[in-house]
Amino acid sequence: MNVINKESALEKLKSGLPIIFQTDTLPAIGCLPEFSKIIYDIKKRDSNKPLILMGAENEQLIDYVDESAKEDYENLAAKYWPGALTLIIPVSENKKSTLTSKNFTLGLRIPNSYMAQSLMREAGPLLTSSANISGFKGSIKAEGISLDFPSVDILGPVPWEKGSGKASTIISWNKSGEWRLIREGEVLIQE
Repeated sequence: MNVINKESALEKLKSGLPIIFQTDTLPAIGCLPEFSKIIYDIKKRDSNKPLILMGAENEQLIDYVDESAKEDYENLAAKYWPGALTLIIPVSENKKSTLTSKNFTLGLRIPNSYMAQSLMREAGPLLTSSANISGFKGSIKAEGISLDFPSVDILGPVPWEKGSGKASTIISWNKSGEWRLIREGEVLIQE
């Protein structure tokens, strides 16, 4: 298991490599948006399954939101972030190069995790997925994850602060004032 500090993680990310790190829910594998193909390769993930763009603060994510969804996005972001809610929104025209979906949407999230926020505050937003081989449950501990991904560095210190072990809730924006539940997870949505 190769545990690295934040400075080394930032260097790896800038060179196009992914990093594994803890979030408030499940451990994540993440990379800078321009290098997203590597996550699909390493995880053996279906290229039709989009990744989630995580940020440290709303200022890093707001430019990705299309004007049509901005008000609804800001209302839910203010209420539930940082936290275990992923918002799927139509992506703004100037950020379409970030897309990993075919329907011009992007999942956004700000995790309630010091480790994740600290990394992304300096690296910028990261395209992420849970740190497991696609189709398999995987471990929630750094030691187990390193067995699945021996070539991917792990952000320390280890052992990590414990995450919830439950995936984020995912909701998708349909139209003004209307969201659809995609996956029930950590957050219960009352609206």
